[in-house]
Amino acid sequence: MESLRIIETWPVPTAAAAVVRADGTLAGTHGPLSHRFPLASVTKPLAAYAALVAYEEGAVELDEPAGPAGSTVRHLLAHTSGLAFDEHRVMAPPGDRRLYSNAGFEVLGDHIAKQSGIPFAEYVRQAVFEPLGMSASTLDGSPAKDGVSTVGDLAKFAAEVQAPQLLHPATVAEAMHVQYPGLKGVLPGYGHQNPNDWGLGFEIRGAKSPHWTGSSSSPRTFGHFGQSGTFLWVDPDAGLACVALTDRAFGPWAVEVWPVLTDSVLAEFTRS
Repeated sequence: MESLRIIETWPVPTAAAAVVRADGTLAGTHGPLSHRFPLASVTKPLAAYAALVAYEEGAVELDEPAGPAGSTVRHLLAHTSGLAFDEHRVMAPPGDRRLYSNAGFEVLGDHIAKQSGIPFAEYVRQAVFEPLGMSASTLDGSPAKDGVSTVGDLAKFAAEVQAPQLLHPATVAEAMHVQYPGLKGVLPGYGHQNPNDWGLGFEIRGAKSPHWTGSSSSPRTFGHFGQSGTFLWVDPDAGLACVALTDRAFGPWAVEVWPVLTDSVLAEFTRS
């Protein structure tokens, strides 16, 4: 895809990208597909997918207690448990506000490990990485931010999310459905959003502005970006997913160039 060549102009040492069609096939790639990048918060969708496997296997229920009093697995996945960003400190009642929380995902990982009897990093490996052939991907540390992967591996994940094999399509649809609609909150790097829509581990674009996807991205677009200069989005209306990984921390450069790439990819795909 010609549009992916845009990453050559990005002010980063290394960048790689891929576009995946709704049927799971690759539409195009650019850059070193086997280069391993720290994912930062793009780890969260991978951890969330493992949590949904745990749900389907019966290890956990989405609405069972987990985290602070009154909170559930669903609250933790949807950033509505009330836990602070990076501290195990309660800031609000569950379901009251959209408080983006690394701590919440760490509590979630601990809960699944306890319920399944398997360390969470190993659970992710067995539930997601191994069956999808994501052999270059690891999670050593926080389920919120310590994943390492490649564009090649994340393209496999993007294919799975669009054409599920590990999960029932109804489970994936629920994960992309807004949980606790209407909640306000801060989207890190982009300020207050009202509403700040979120699914189960995946951010939902909705009507957010500003946003890291493109001006032509549909409201149903979902995914995640990471502070290590990484993103993954899926646009169900376009029938397309895009992964871009870099080794430069998120900042104004990303705010400027990411939407341009997204709009270029969507425009090229529409033309073709």
